[in-house]
Amino acid sequence: MSNEKNSGKKKGLSNALKYFFGVGDAGFVLMSNIETFYFMTFLTDIAAFSAGIAGLINSVFTIVDACLSWLYGGIINGTKAKKWGRYRSWLIMIPWIVPFLYAFMFIRVSDNEMLSAVIIIAAAIASHVAWNFSYVANATLISVVGKTPEEKATLASSRATWNNIGGLLFSYLGLPFATLLAGYVGEKNKFAAAAFCLGILMVVTYFAHFKMTEGYEEIETETQAANGKDKTKVSIPEMFASLFQNPPLMVLMLADLAKWCVKFVTAASAIYYFRDAMGNPGLMAPYLLSVAIGAILGAFVMRYISKALSSRTTMILAYAGMTVALCLIYFMYGNAYAVIALMTVAQFFYGMAFAASPALYADTVVYATWKSGKDASGWIMGLQNLPLKVAVFLRGTILSACLVAVGWQSGVVLEGVARQGMTIAFALVPAIFCLVGMLLLIFGFKITRDKVETYQAEINARS
Repeated sequence: MSNEKNSGKKKGLSNALKYFFGVGDAGFVLMSNIETFYFMTFLTDIAAFSAGIAGLINSVFTIVDACLSWLYGGIINGTKAKKWGRYRSWLIMIPWIVPFLYAFMFIRVSDNEMLSAVIIIAAAIASHVAWNFSYVANATLISVVGKTPEEKATLASSRATWNNIGGLLFSYLGLPFATLLAGYVGEKNKFAAAAFCLGILMVVTYFAHFKMTEGYEEIETETQAANGKDKTKVSIPEMFASLFQNPPLMVLMLADLAKWCVKFVTAASAIYYFRDAMGNPGLMAPYLLSVAIGAILGAFVMRYISKALSSRTTMILAYAGMTVALCLIYFMYGNAYAVIALMTVAQFFYGMAFAASPALYADTVVYATWKSGKDASGWIMGLQNLPLKVAVFLRGTILSACLVAVGWQSGVVLEGVARQGMTIAFALVPAIFCLVGMLLLIFGFKITRDKVETYQAEINARS
C-alpha cells in the first residue's frame, strides 16, 4: 500500500484538473491585487506617509523582491523533498503564514514615520518570500502533473483562465469588499482586513490544488534520499547548467518579456489614454470589462488551439495577433470604441500567450532533463518570475518617458498629434516587444511537440 501511495503513477488528468486547476491562481490574484491597486493609496492617503517615504518603501521592497525572484525554484529543487512531494508540499507548508504577514503591509503601527516604514518594508518582503515559494511550486506542477504536451497545455490553459477570472472579479469586487470591511475595522484598517481575508482565500484555494494533484507527483522515499537517487534534487552547478546549456529556455525568457509588457504597460497606460487623450475617463469601466473577458476567452481556447497546432505555434500566433492589434490601435487612436475593440482582440491573444508560456517552460524542463538526467522543474519553472519582474520595472520607465515626450500635464486633455503620442506606451511599444518576441520564438525556440515526445520517451526508457 505504501508503494502504491508513493508511486505517483496516476494516468491522465482528472476532470478537476482539466477545469479547476487554477482556482488557486484566482485566489492568489484576488489577494495580491490589494497590493497592486491599493498599496500606494494606503501609504499616501491612509498611513499619511510623505510622497518621498512612500516612494522609498515601494522601491526598496520591489527591488528586494525582484532580486530574490530567481531563488525560490532553486531552493525548492536544492533542498530535501518534504513529506507530500518536492512541489506539492509547498502548497500547504507556507501559505497559511501569508495572511498574517501580508496584513502588516497595510498597518501603520507607530507615529514614528521611519519605524513604521521599516515594519511595512519587512512585512512586504517577508510576505512575498512566503507566497513566492508556493507560487513557484504551483506553477511547477504543470510540468510535474502533465505527462504529455497536450496535458501540460490543458493545465496551463485552465490556470491562465482562472488567473484572468480572478483579475476580473477583483476589478469589480475588490474595493467594495474593502469598503464593507471598513464598517467593522475602521477606514484606516480596511486594506489590512481585506489583505488578511483574501490571504485566507488564497490558502484555501491552494489547498484545493494540493488535493486535486494528489497521486500525480512521485514521493521521494527514505531509501532514495539515502542513496542519492532523488532525480529532482539538483545542485547549484546543475541548476546553472540547466539554464546556460538550455538555449531554448534563455530565448523563451527574453520572448516572455513581451507578454508581461503587454499586461503591465497597457494596464498602467489605459487611464492616460481615455482621460487625457480622449477626455472620457468614463470609458475605463467598459474597457476593463471588455479586455478582461477577452483575456479569459483567449486563455480558455488555448488548450484547443495548442492541441491542433502545439503550444509553440500557439504562442507565436498569439504574439503575431497582439502585434497587429496593437499597431492598429496606434493608427486608429482617434476612435475610442475602435481602440477598445482592438485592445480586446489584443487581450484575447494575450490570454493565449499567458496560457501557452508555462507549457513552453515545461517543454524546456523536458529538454534539460533529457540532456542532463536531472529534473530541475522547480528551478526552471521559477525562472518565469524574472521577465515578470523586469516588465514591472519597464512599466514605469516606458510610461514616464511617454508622458514626458508628449508634454503631459495633470488635468489637461491632449490635442492633435499628442493624442497619438499617448498610444506609444499604450500600444506601439508593446507591439514592438511582441514583434521581437515572435521572431525570437520562430528562430530561437526550436523545441517542437515531436521533439518533446521523443525526449520524454528517452527519459522514460532510462528510468
